[in-house]
Amino acid sequence: MSKFIKISLIIIGVMFIITSFKTSRKNSSKAIEAKPYFKLSLAEWSVHKAIVEDKTLDPIDFAQKAHDMGFEGLEYVSQLYTNYLKIGNDPKVAMQNLLKTLKMKSDKYGLQNLTIMVDNEGDLASENEKDRNEAVENHKKWIDAGAFLGCHSIRVNLFGSDNSDIWSSTSAKSLKQLAEYAKAKNVNVIVENHGYFSSNADLLTDVIKKVGLKNCGVLPDFGNFCLKREGGARWGAKCVEEYNRYEGVEKMMPFAKAVSAKSYDFDKEGNETLIDYYKMLQIVKDGGYKGFIGIEYEGSRLSEDEGIIATKNLVLKAAQALH
Repeated sequence: MSKFIKISLIIIGVMFIITSFKTSRKNSSKAIEAKPYFKLSLAEWSVHKAIVEDKTLDPIDFAQKAHDMGFEGLEYVSQLYTNYLKIGNDPKVAMQNLLKTLKMKSDKYGLQNLTIMVDNEGDLASENEKDRNEAVENHKKWIDAGAFLGCHSIRVNLFGSDNSDIWSSTSAKSLKQLAEYAKAKNVNVIVENHGYFSSNADLLTDVIKKVGLKNCGVLPDFGNFCLKREGGARWGAKCVEEYNRYEGVEKMMPFAKAVSAKSYDFDKEGNETLIDYYKMLQIVKDGGYKGFIGIEYEGSRLSEDEGIIATKNLVLKAAQALH
């Protein structure tokens, strides 16, 4: 074999090895950077301080904010638009003007409207029938709003009675009324574990079963499993009794229409200090869920933007470790 042929074969061999190595690295990189099976949405509560306290963000610009931070879906919070609903003399006109603006913004930035978190519209689990029916009627306008925006769900709260049997009965009645109204509008009515009996996954899922309608479900939140606080306070006070968060999410998943990745703080490695995100995301995946996962930062040490980014990064990192 001539010297020229030998050199040529060596060069070809080296080139083959280099090409193979590059291909291997490229495929490995793709595996690491592969997108998770879910998309990410931003819960507007994550920026409520910027809206309400600092007044550095107009809630009308929520879609732009979410877009700039790399999200694909929007989870609105009704109470953050209270001032817009007071504009003019006709609340219905004010609501329609607000919805048109929000729809225009979400379309402009190419984001999907997913849910409206409805607060301060009355107690759906009240023992007082008049108050309960009034709360049902108050929530209907938000079902209409969700339908206009193209949201799949509105999120409601269930507080009410201190008696679990009464709470279950009144909750089921109100949810059924709302779900029946929402059915024709292709909207789900979902309940978040938001404290007290609603954070008891056994009681909550039994209520959903009692309602028995496909468009009535739950919104599992990784936090919010406090059953009782000091002095009987609803918010703010120290939690003295808590439902196991991992068991709670697992029991709620069969009825889940959305999922909220709640966060409070992070350690030096970027892990949530109270919640095992790897375990939580595995539970969510095992539950067969394939919808959006909402990022909801509720901490105080980091700024809202820093907390949102830290939560988003942790969700994506944990997703890579799913079995």
